[in-house]
Amino acid sequence: MHNVGIVVESLDNAISFFTEIGLKLEGRATVEGEWAGRVTGLGSQCVEIAMMVTPDGHSRLELSRFLTPPTISDHRTAPVNALSYLRIMFTVDNIDEMVSRLTKHGAKLVGEVVQYEKVYRLCYIRGHEGLLIGLAEQLGNKSATDILENS
Repeated sequence: MHNVGIVVESLDNAISFFTEIGLKLEGRATVEGEWAGRVTGLGSQCVEIAMMVTPDGHSRLELSRFLTPPTISDHRTAPVNALSYLRIMFTVDNIDEMVSRLTKHGAKLVGEVVQYEKVYRLCYIRGHEGLLIGLAEQLGNKSATDILENS
């Protein structure tokens, strides 16, 4: 996978929020013109983008702010079971400490922090601009892949 993309209203605020989670800004640019619109099917467009990279360097998050054409839908308050809804989950070292830090950036806990067996502590938060973010603190040596393979 190359990256996951999210459209936001404020690129600066989104960069700050995801930096708090541990991602680093890899680059920032404006993409515009008819060629870009041919990729997205939007025609001529102008988009500010920021590419964020995870601490391990293996995954990227592309944040996009559309200047033209304007955004047309808003799914930020959709529940987790909405069709085609995007949720990103990040592994964190200390879920309680991360939730505390993110609430200072306006994040709100969706439900509660729960423990799954002796493997993970998990929660969902509504982060920057209402984005749904999952947090997972691994407790033992088993991973989600181990659990799925042994089910």
